[in-house]
Amino acid sequence: MRQQARSLFLLLAGSTASGSSLAEWEVNMTEGVTAVSRNIYGLHMTILMICVVIGVIVFGVMFYSIFKHRKSKGAVPQQFHESTLVEIAWTSIPFLILVLMAIPATKTLVDIYNTDEADIDIKITGYQWKWQYEYVGEDVSFFSNLSTPREEVTNVRTKNPNYLLEVDEPLVIPVGKKVRFLVTAADVIHSWWVPALAVKRDAIPGFINEAWTNIDVPGTYRGQCAELCGKDHGYMPIVVEAKSEADYEAWLVAKKEEAEKERELNDKTWSMEELMARGEQTYNKVCAVCHQVNGTGMPPLFPALKGSAMATEASQIAAHVDIVVNGKKGTAMQAFANQLSEVDIAAVVTYERNAWGNNTGEMVTPKEVMEYKETGKYVEQAAKQAMPAKQQASL
Repeated sequence: MRQQARSLFLLLAGSTASGSSLAEWEVNMTEGVTAVSRNIYGLHMTILMICVVIGVIVFGVMFYSIFKHRKSKGAVPQQFHESTLVEIAWTSIPFLILVLMAIPATKTLVDIYNTDEADIDIKITGYQWKWQYEYVGEDVSFFSNLSTPREEVTNVRTKNPNYLLEVDEPLVIPVGKKVRFLVTAADVIHSWWVPALAVKRDAIPGFINEAWTNIDVPGTYRGQCAELCGKDHGYMPIVVEAKSEADYEAWLVAKKEEAEKERELNDKTWSMEELMARGEQTYNKVCAVCHQVNGTGMPPLFPALKGSAMATEASQIAAHVDIVVNGKKGTAMQAFANQLSEVDIAAVVTYERNAWGNNTGEMVTPKEVMEYKETGKYVEQAAKQAMPAKQQASL
């Protein structure tokens, strides 16, 4: 017991002496950067102060009574059994306190759920383990993936201040505009949570939950999935960039142009080298977390692609395309038909069939993937069928 007390004293003394320790010892809520978040913070502090005052009064009276009317001083207990006045007092006073607390709480709650008259609608869909953002009516849609280098995750490289809170494509919204979020999920239950915005909504398959925000100050605000959604739950960050209205409009125009160029890539004639380069990027972004960077997987849950029949046998190429497009029910293999473009699907299948020593020399084109999506049948392009494998690689 004495040793435990000494350890506790040293811990408290060290925390008191260290300014940095005090700075990290944050137990209060985040005030946030929106009117709603500030209202929630103000409500929290108000209720906390009421509870503190009640606690001080109750425990003060209790300790005073214990000390002043203790048995050693010859105090005789006062009998007030079934006192109507006392029963009315200890019922009505707490009731009035709760009513007074409920008035600001109800006002804040109504404000939180008032999603009317939004300037911008954004549909947010949770996937294992990434977010899809669709700007309703703007023809802009993209996925946001963790971008923290794997070297930091495996402790090969020093972790940066935003470790596991970095993404390749942040959600961009304008300041001074009411933005409504339509939150859902494609596989399991997720939860979209950004503390600085005071927004936390469960993403449930088959349901759409609404939330909204109106950011006052440009900046970058980070959050995470707040629902245990699988083994890589911790690798599902959220980054929101609030820009000025002019910068937001410029970003939106650039994203639309980027989407149009992406659609035009389906008609491009791709070489093996180009598909392999793009396929490696796509694989490392969306596939490596399960199948590993070197293609060895984590059997039996995540099978190896290196040397597998699926990725090496010519008769399995249609099955290979199918499992990437449609996934496999009852397993962790997702359907990527709506997550990846035809170009990325063609590139990643080509990469998997030629990386890590698989070296099949076979390539899949975006047109073939598009044809498969439309008809459900994999038909190799006629121009490729008439060529030997070495010549196909130069397409």
